[in-house]
Amino acid sequence: MIRLLKFFGWSIVAVFCGLLLGLSGAFLYLSPGLPSVEALRSIQLQIPLRVYSSDNKLIAEFGEMRRTPIRFADIPPNFINALLSAEDDNFANHYGVDPSSLMRAATQLVKSGHIQSGGSTITMQVAKNFFLTSERSFSRKTTEILLALQIERQLTKDEILELYVNKIYLGNRAYGIEAAAQVYYGKSIREVSLAQMAMIAGLPKAPSRFNPLANPARSKERRDWILGRMYKLGKITEADYTAAINEPLNASYHVPTPEVNAPYIAEMARAEMVGRYGSDAYTEGFRVTTTVPSNLQEMANTALHEGLMTYDQRHGYRGPESRLPGKTREAWATELTKQRTISSLEPAIVTQVDKNGLQVLTRTGEEHVAWDTMKWARPFLNTNSMGAAPRQPSDVAQIGDLIRVQRQPNNSLKFSQIPQAQGALVSLDPQNGAIRSLVGGFAFEQSNYNRAMQAKRQPGSSFKPFVYSAALDNGYTAASLVNDAPIVFVDEYLDKVWRPKNDTNTFLGPIRLREALYKSRNLVSIRLLQAMGVGKTIDYITRFGFNKQDLPPNLSLALGTATLTPMEIATGWSTFANGGYKITPYIIDKIESRNGDTLFVANPPTVPQGAAATDGIAAPATQAFTVNAAPVPGEAPGNAAVPQAPAVAERIVDGRTTYILNSMLQDVIKLGTGRRALALGRSDIAGKTGTTNESKDAWFSGYNADYVTTVWTGFDQPESLGRREFGGTVALPIWMNYMAAALKDKPPHVQPEPEGILSLRVDPVSGRAASPSTPGAYFELFKAEDTPPSVNEIGNGAVPGSPLPADEQAPIDLF
Repeated sequence: MIRLLKFFGWSIVAVFCGLLLGLSGAFLYLSPGLPSVEALRSIQLQIPLRVYSSDNKLIAEFGEMRRTPIRFADIPPNFINALLSAEDDNFANHYGVDPSSLMRAATQLVKSGHIQSGGSTITMQVAKNFFLTSERSFSRKTTEILLALQIERQLTKDEILELYVNKIYLGNRAYGIEAAAQVYYGKSIREVSLAQMAMIAGLPKAPSRFNPLANPARSKERRDWILGRMYKLGKITEADYTAAINEPLNASYHVPTPEVNAPYIAEMARAEMVGRYGSDAYTEGFRVTTTVPSNLQEMANTALHEGLMTYDQRHGYRGPESRLPGKTREAWATELTKQRTISSLEPAIVTQVDKNGLQVLTRTGEEHVAWDTMKWARPFLNTNSMGAAPRQPSDVAQIGDLIRVQRQPNNSLKFSQIPQAQGALVSLDPQNGAIRSLVGGFAFEQSNYNRAMQAKRQPGSSFKPFVYSAALDNGYTAASLVNDAPIVFVDEYLDKVWRPKNDTNTFLGPIRLREALYKSRNLVSIRLLQAMGVGKTIDYITRFGFNKQDLPPNLSLALGTATLTPMEIATGWSTFANGGYKITPYIIDKIESRNGDTLFVANPPTVPQGAAATDGIAAPATQAFTVNAAPVPGEAPGNAAVPQAPAVAERIVDGRTTYILNSMLQDVIKLGTGRRALALGRSDIAGKTGTTNESKDAWFSGYNADYVTTVWTGFDQPESLGRREFGGTVALPIWMNYMAAALKDKPPHVQPEPEGILSLRVDPVSGRAASPSTPGAYFELFKAEDTPPSVNEIGNGAVPGSPLPADEQAPIDLF
């Protein structure tokens, strides 16, 4: 017996020595190819790109992996206990490899003939997750063991656990325990219950098999097993175990919920970050702060959505999106799952029609739509006409109709439809070009085409201020008289005749430039452009940032036939709002690394304040501003965040010109096509409507010194908005709703009067300087060198202030 015991003893020693020799040989053979464990200390886990508003509210998250790294000190002790109970209860005692676990795995291999479990410790899983593949082979397992032994020698247990809990995949694109807690419970790992911690701790073994969303029964079974292990190992009390085991499996899918609805802003920031960093933008954990305050963005969303829906309902109801009569309730419910909510408009299917309204099936169940919310729904015939007003709900909808409803603040439903017309709104800070809000369409989920940045449309009369600016910088004054009379242009080679006309098809004869602008007289704009020269005027207008190829080289340019985006128009208008300076729009204010280091801070060219800003004389162009180059990921960020002296914006227009033009554009609000904006009750706003031929595009651009905002409305495939629809009826109400909210409680803010401005009494008939006794004389603004002559000073030659002949009817060559 003693000999037998000695034999077994020596056999065990021999096996142990053989294992040691085998591992030693394997280490000597594999060690040259083993990765450096020290690299784990500086490992860069993939973290998504996150975009925030200027007031630090989440706009969007981009990246395949949802991950929020957490420090070991912030991990709840109960979660550590749950994880170790499930994965490696001997973690505190082994040195990277647990012989008993390996023996168990070997026994399973002998019995089954193939690998069932790897006997891995958490340290071995760290080695595999960071350095190796998931291949099941003896050579990989040997490498894993050797790496685990090295890891244990060079890292603390806490460091190993921190690496593990931040790296592991836990299902539904969640990597790491903090992301898993957010995905399954919508809160931090520090806030979840003991039962919820046990559920998350059970996921590393098989994230798909034990997923609480895909396999709740299996997930609960594993959760309860882990809770039992924790109780058996003395990690929790019996009361804790009983309470946790009885807690229902209450996991549900949570995605990172944007705190600000700004998808077009998010996409612009994403595209810029990819341009700076390439694919690393999605994985390096950048935090991007935009220039957009959340409150202004929400105001812009509301203004555009409500404006487009008001226009849409003004033209009638186009009928249901589809008809599903005779279907079962289950079939209707299935159909609803296929439909998306577009902006705030939910899909619903009519289940009953009565005199009080409709019963509809929504995703939340049966609900009521009141008849009062349906009375607008006259049948749509075309953009110019509608059918008879409905007398009862059955005139509007039938059972089985797939319709749209809008949920009201009191949770009631309002009958609605998705507008076909589109729109865009962009609002800038004219002092530095910061984008303060931007909406590129009715709904991003309907179309991610950003009309504010990409839609090149004709701006119509909202382009005229650029022509008038050229005139004021070329000897004309606000009191200059230009003939508002018919004119015909002929191309004798193509047999083409162009007879431009005013919107009202009336003619006022000689008219002051100020009046011509606020009354939007087309013939005056054409004559101005003709007198100054098309080429010379285009060269002047390009200083506002427009591309020359977008400006037609003929007299139609005076009527706004250029093709420009709302962003380009708003950028050009910023010069009128800031006293003559060129700004460049920008969206990213700051970029931070995963560690909170500042990598980039915007330093845009900014309008100077004080004396320099009020100097009316155009200064030479300043040196163009260039931002710092983006840092290379992984390198020290130092150079990219070095503070710079503020860049000074380039003056491109005489400040006196913009001051006079601002006064003229304020008259558009007080006396002209923008009179609706008087309802805002502000003395510091100026703007101009724009409507193109057949009302295919409707615009309003306007500003005070705080914000310059441009609104465009129209159809993606150009067609008429309706013969009674103009910039003042479609775009202006949207602009007003936004600016009313944006400027609420803000004091009036106007550009200061520059030096070299005179206010003189003028004769409205002749445009000449007038005496106090002249009938109808009024005060007009002039540059000091452009003051009009008195009647006694008039010579025989025409001067900018003199009227043109009233009988100018002769045909003029078009080219």
